[in-house]
Amino acid sequence: MGRCEYCGSAVLFGGVREGTLRFCNARCRARGAALLAARQIPEAVVAQHVRSVHAGLCPQCGGSGPVDVHTGYRVWSAIALTSWVNTPRVVCRSCGVRAQLGDALFSLLLGWWGFPWGLVMTPVQIVRDVAGALRGPDPAVPSQQLEKLVRLNLGAQALAGVQAKRAA
Repeated sequence: MGRCEYCGSAVLFGGVREGTLRFCNARCRARGAALLAARQIPEAVVAQHVRSVHAGLCPQCGGSGPVDVHTGYRVWSAIALTSWVNTPRVVCRSCGVRAQLGDALFSLLLGWWGFPWGLVMTPVQIVRDVAGALRGPDPAVPSQQLEKLVRLNLGAQALAGVQAKRAA
C-alpha cells in the first residue's frame, strides 16, 4: 500500500504514476506538478514562509495563532454508497477543534446509513476527529503537514508564474 504524493491518501490499488511518483487519481497527478516545482524551492525560503504562516492570523476567524493544519474526517452513507473524506484546514486551534467536532457530528448523523462501509468507517472517522480535537498539533513548532502545504502553495505559485511567462 502506497501513499499519494500530493494528498497523502492511501493508494490501495492502482493509482496513477508520473515517473517515480504515485498519485491516487488524475486530479492529484495534475496537482503534482506543483509538488515538482516545490522541490526546487530553497529550504530557507520554505522555512521563512512556514514560520510566517504559523505565527500569523487565522485565515478563518482572524484570531491570533499559532496557525497549523487541523484535519477533519467525514463520512456519509446512503444504503450501498459510502463516501469518506479527510479535509486538512490551515486554521487556529479553536477553529480546528470546532471543525473537527462538526465533522464528527456530521459523521455520527449521516455516516451509518451504508452497508458495509458506513458501519465500518463511521466509528473510525469519529474517533479520528475526536482524537484530533483532543490532541492537535504542537503549538510551539509548525507541523510537517503545515510545511508540506506551504511548500505546495509556493510550488503552485512558482508554476503559475512560469506558465504566465510562457503564455505572454
